[in-house]
Amino acid sequence: MEDKTRNIENLSVAEREEILIDAARTLEGAAQEAMVEGDQKFAAFSINMAEAIRINADELAREDLESADQVLQQAAEVISQFKATHPYPMISTAVH
Repeated sequence: MEDKTRNIENLSVAEREEILIDAARTLEGAAQEAMVEGDQKFAAFSINMAEAIRINADELAREDLESADQVLQQAAEVISQFKATHPYPMISTAVH
């Protein structure tokens, strides 16, 4: 765990914040897919997690690197669990 935190420490504040925002975007994409597929609970969880990351991205990137690392690990775990249960990504979310 210390190695990952060290990697985060080597990044600039802007780079750390960008990584956190990218994780939030990925969670939002997974939430949209889950919503279309009817998995309301996962969609709500992912949206809430993405919003929490977005709201706190600046503070995490500047002050609390250990927590930022933990948040990124948790987001990655949620995304990997979603991909494991939905191995075939949706081509379109259009409803006809």
